[in-house]
Amino acid sequence: MLPHVEKFGIYLNPSEGKVVRITSPYWFPEEPEWVYVTSEVNATLLAIRDMIREQSLSDNSDSVTWGRIPQLD
Repeated sequence: MLPHVEKFGIYLNPSEGKVVRITSPYWFPEEPEWVYVTSEVNATLLAIRDMIREQSLSDNSDSVTWGRIPQLD
């Protein structure tokens, strides 16, 4: 498996309450701003919120929403 494929998955930005789905090497979220939640790229937002709650990644997992990856120049 290619090294970048291991980084695919769902990432959370706890300070913004946003999650992003990473399925290509276009951009990878950087720590500590972003936290890796799961490798399940097809997880629903409800399932992601449950995972965030179970992993204690956010105090308010029910308010987490989808974010957007930045556009690179």
